[in-house]
Amino acid sequence: MVQSLNHSVPAFDIKQQYTTIEAEVSAAVLEVLASGRYIGGPLVASFEQQFAAYTGVTECVACNSGTDALFLALKAFKIGAGDEVITTPFTFIATAEVISAVGAKPVFVDINATTFNLDVEQVATAITSKTKAVIPVHLFGQPVNMAALMDVAEAHNLVVIEDCAQSTGANWAGQKVGSLGHIGCFSFYPTKNLGACGDGGAITTNDPEIAAQLRVLKEHGQKNRYYYEEIGVNSRLDAIQAAILQIKLRYLDTWNNQRRKVAVRYHQLLNQVSGMITPQELAGGLGVWNQYTIRVLDHKRDLIHSQLQERGVNTMIYYPRPLHLQPVYENLGYKEGQLPVAEQASQEVLSLPMFPELSEEQQDQVIYNLKDCLA
Repeated sequence: MVQSLNHSVPAFDIKQQYTTIEAEVSAAVLEVLASGRYIGGPLVASFEQQFAAYTGVTECVACNSGTDALFLALKAFKIGAGDEVITTPFTFIATAEVISAVGAKPVFVDINATTFNLDVEQVATAITSKTKAVIPVHLFGQPVNMAALMDVAEAHNLVVIEDCAQSTGANWAGQKVGSLGHIGCFSFYPTKNLGACGDGGAITTNDPEIAAQLRVLKEHGQKNRYYYEEIGVNSRLDAIQAAILQIKLRYLDTWNNQRRKVAVRYHQLLNQVSGMITPQELAGGLGVWNQYTIRVLDHKRDLIHSQLQERGVNTMIYYPRPLHLQPVYENLGYKEGQLPVAEQASQEVLSLPMFPELSEEQQDQVIYNLKDCLA
């Protein structure tokens, strides 16, 4: 391994991926522009069909973001004021934000120290008469133990809304995320495993009635034009994004396999390094490594993050403050120390550069400099 960096190593590089499909994407975008059909239409419909087939469900409803996917899912199941929804405090704000947005109360339970995902055993202890749903987040591309979670949910008649924003293509026991719960919510933000060139999202389900309700909600609450059945929103996937996503979907499994190879190499070369812990997969799950997130021990995470940045190795911190301790949720009454695993993770996690095109030379630079900073 070499010590000096000729070029900095980015945390992710979406431009490099674009160069491999530039001709296909350019042709598809120009075709949409020439068609004059920019909202909805056959391209969006065909993407919905393809993504449903890929995920292993019968229904897919495209929308304009992963946040809207979660919001619409809650609305479709009539979850609102007076209801409680159990979720993780160690995730992006959107997961809890949508619970609040529909008028329900987010209830946070702690995470599994190995996977950073929702601790399924703690879900059962948090259930009350007001609990209507659980939102597990397949964080960093690693699936939640959905078999165990569905057992808990079915015993208590709870809706399970999978947050698959970081995990498109991951599976549990051979079944894709987004097909394991009652409904799955996906983000196509550009840095996701399947990323658009802008915002985008989708909702997957095997329930045709819920899918029909979602289609009404995302079109201002109208089933027929200018006849409104309920209060909805404007949440549509643009035809240009659908065209781009159709192209990218054909490459997704290849890109995910490349991510796995990068993760395996990180494992091999970092597993015995002192001062840090490598991420692990649960038996039964197959992750897609949206992030490769280590734990830096002995309160050195922020120092290592800064030192690596000075050396041209760009790392990310997801997430420096868990949601139950955010100012916006002070009214819920959570105190520091109440969810200790999530709180400790927020002080230790560091996501190393991860994208399909990461070269061995770039990875060697990351590994050498990380080891050197930890020494």
